[in-house]
Amino acid sequence: MIRVVLVDDQALMRAGFRALLDAEDGITVAGEAGDGESGVALVRRVVPDVVLMDVQMPGTGGIEATRRIAEDPALADVRVVMLTNYGFDAYVFDALRAGASGFLLKDSEPEDLLAGIGVVARGDALLSPSVTRRLIGEFVARPPDRATAPGLECLTPREREVTALAARGLTNEEIAEHMVISPFTAKTHISRAMTKLGARDRAQLVVFAYESGLVTARTRGAVDTP
Repeated sequence: MIRVVLVDDQALMRAGFRALLDAEDGITVAGEAGDGESGVALVRRVVPDVVLMDVQMPGTGGIEATRRIAEDPALADVRVVMLTNYGFDAYVFDALRAGASGFLLKDSEPEDLLAGIGVVARGDALLSPSVTRRLIGEFVARPPDRATAPGLECLTPREREVTALAARGLTNEEIAEHMVISPFTAKTHISRAMTKLGARDRAQLVVFAYESGLVTARTRGAVDTP
């Protein structure tokens, strides 16, 4: 059973999500909150598997609430999915850095919402190809922040390679095909890289890859690895 917490300042939006999720086998709504402050308190109390977090709310917003959840060791297994009105907006980059595991459009089809919850509950990142491409475009305009990014020396050459490929949005199966290894081996390399870097999920690997300079985005949609 996947336990979900809803955090959105619009009661009608929460009601719609709750009706959809409670009707689905294998998913239950563990609680809901109307702002980030009460949302964080609720998450600490019930420790759900997934949090659907609105980006913009009065008082404590979704990004700050996500940061508090991500920084709490007791909530290490909680995954936050940001709810946005657009495929990509100015908040995506900051939300990823805060610890979000992915994004969903508020007007997503019900099957996409349910599938997305399942993806992050398994520990994977929910980043569509279009969001990944826009994310790359954001990094194009920002020089690598090597002063704050963790060092690359802790990664083996293989781990660096899979991290770079994950930053391009490749799945484990696609990484395996590219490197001529098994999907299980690709997953193992990804898991080890995440552990060494202290990354919560693949979304955090994307941030690391660009901030460390492991991957350099030269033009929108074109990615080179040093």
